[in-house]
Order: sequence, then C-alpha cells, then structure tokens
Amino acid sequence: MHLKNLILIFFTGCLFLFACSKKQQPQVNAVLPVEEVEKPVVEKPAVVKPVRSKLIHSPIPKVLTIYGGMQKSVDGRLYYDLEGRRYWKNYDDGKYYLFNKGMFSDAAFKPH
Repeated sequence: MHLKNLILIFFTGCLFLFACSKKQQPQVNAVLPVEEVEKPVVEKPAVVKPVRSKLIHSPIPKVLTIYGGMQKSVDGRLYYDLEGRRYWKNYDDGKYYLFNKGMFSDAAFKPH
C-alpha cells in the first residue's frame, strides 16, 4: 500500500511537470486585419552625409593700410577689426598694426 501511494505521487508529479511545460500561447499575429496586409512597403531614402571641406586659414597680416571703416575707442585711438583681430592705428605712418602689449607705452599709437 505504501508503495502504491509512492508510485501514484511520482506519476502525478511527472504528469504535472509535463503538462505545465506544454503551455499553449495565443499567437498575436494569427489573423491580420485587411488594412495591414494591403499596405505597400515604403523604402526610406538613402542618408546623404554632408561633404566636409577643409577649412582654409587665411594668413594673418601684421600691418594693414585702410581708408575707411575704422572705429574710435573710448580714449580716442582709432582701431579696425578684421576676422576677430584688432588692429590699432600708428599715427606716425598712418598704418594699422596688429595688437601687442607694447602699443600701450608707444607714443606713435596715441592720438596727438
């Protein structure tokens, strides 16, 4: 009797394990609506990468000769801005020189 119960429990456990491992999952895409079946496939256009050209650096002149477009600073000196660089007027020769620290003490860069 004890052996019959043990065999019955063993077969019931095996049946339970096999039955649980064979679960049936409902298929989501089993029936498609008519609209989804008839839609045409649209191809995406090719991605065009922008062309990168090399940046050409223009040489930075140390001296400029200009006849217009200059501006006046607060202290009365004339200057000209070109591509983010400031040129200050030398009042002795009338040319514009790229800024350097020596211009503060030089009398040629101060208005007369």
